[in-house]
Amino acid sequence: MKDKLFLLKQEVSKVMVGREKDIELLTIALLQGGHILLESVPGTGKTLLAKTFAKSLDGEFKRIQFTPDVLPTDVTGIQFFNPKSQEFELRIGPVKTNILLADEINRATPRTQSSLLEVMEERQVTIDGETIILDEPFMVIATQNPVESQQGTFPLPAAQLDRFLMKISMNYPTYEEERDILRRFQSNEPLTQVKTILTREEFVELRKNVKNILVNEDVEKFILLIIRQTRQHPAIEHGASPRAALALLKASQGHAFIHGREYVTPDDVKVVAPYVLKHRLYLSIEASLTNTIEDIFEEIMKEVPTPVESGVV
Repeated sequence: MKDKLFLLKQEVSKVMVGREKDIELLTIALLQGGHILLESVPGTGKTLLAKTFAKSLDGEFKRIQFTPDVLPTDVTGIQFFNPKSQEFELRIGPVKTNILLADEINRATPRTQSSLLEVMEERQVTIDGETIILDEPFMVIATQNPVESQQGTFPLPAAQLDRFLMKISMNYPTYEEERDILRRFQSNEPLTQVKTILTREEFVELRKNVKNILVNEDVEKFILLIIRQTRQHPAIEHGASPRAALALLKASQGHAFIHGREYVTPDDVKVVAPYVLKHRLYLSIEASLTNTIEDIFEEIMKEVPTPVESGVV
């Protein structure tokens, strides 16, 4: 069954050049029921990555192009009056899907952004008092552009950011990778050739296996010390929440699983920690004048002692 994850990575890599790590992180989030925030400048393939990943899975895919005039009901759905039947009918919005692409989420107003809070946390949507449970898997892949942060955009509030399992900043490709992109897309459209790799039944089985990945007491303590250090560091005004601690545990389990291990190592934690935690931390005003969150996070990881690797629980 784990071979399917390797095939999934290969299939997405037919379209996405040099994005192997990003594909791994998306897979971890899917297996652990988490959501992903993709951030980068325009044209680096955020939307294409989301669409390609969704196409390799057996399930529904829907996309919302967020703009300031998008309403909460455009996302969740609405009760509308049908003049033919003379009755109100429920029309569920695009949230009823398996993979939801929230494109340029920070262009929506805070009111519209908050319409995703319930669905991201509880896998359900409430419309005029009626609650609809969503099918599994359900995953939100949101994108945002940091360049136009002051041009018609609305920064995501802390409560929204905390619901993303991981945030991935997509950098520019290397010279060789960009050359491959030019050659690959010159006369072909690789997205149309992507095949479905993972069925829903296989996904359910894989998710069960991920939850059984062992976490020993030393690794558990390592995770907790990292979380507590984010709260105690003098440069950080708001540290990581208990939800962040659980997210770090789950992401570490997912990383161990896709790399063929039955237990979490400290290195698993170290690999996923930047993606899980950095978007949840807020520097104090004084610290932000002379430091970046990357610098402070690196300090935190150095201050927490790494336990000796062991697979024994």
